[in-house]
Amino acid sequence: MSGEMLWVIEDNDQNFELVEFLLEEAGFRLARARQREEFRRLLAGERPALVLLDMNLPDGSGLELLAEIRAHPELHGVPVAALTAHAMQGDRERFLAAGCTGYLPKPLDTATFVAAVRRLIPGGAA
Repeated sequence: MSGEMLWVIEDNDQNFELVEFLLEEAGFRLARARQREEFRRLLAGERPALVLLDMNLPDGSGLELLAEIRAHPELHGVPVAALTAHAMQGDRERFLAAGCTGYLPKPLDTATFVAAVRRLIPGGAA
């Protein structure tokens, strides 16, 4: 299951570098967008196996971008995981109800992060 393309929509460089280190070590390939405009450029590239979506972006909320992802025909069926510092009671349920497939709270648990990502990819395993 190595080599899958993942899109990471994350504006914070330190958060991205940690995600990048963990996932590239596990054999994933990554494409990054820091904001919505950059996300739109990703649409011209390879379809991802999973989108990791920060819910706090400099040019709009992650929920707005989630709606855009869900409405895009070429991304139909692609799982989207909320990658977020929103970790208050009810946040997980709110993001899942909005259309996220999974919820990955920050700070990331480096011991379980890769396995959690794998479980979110169709056909993936822990």
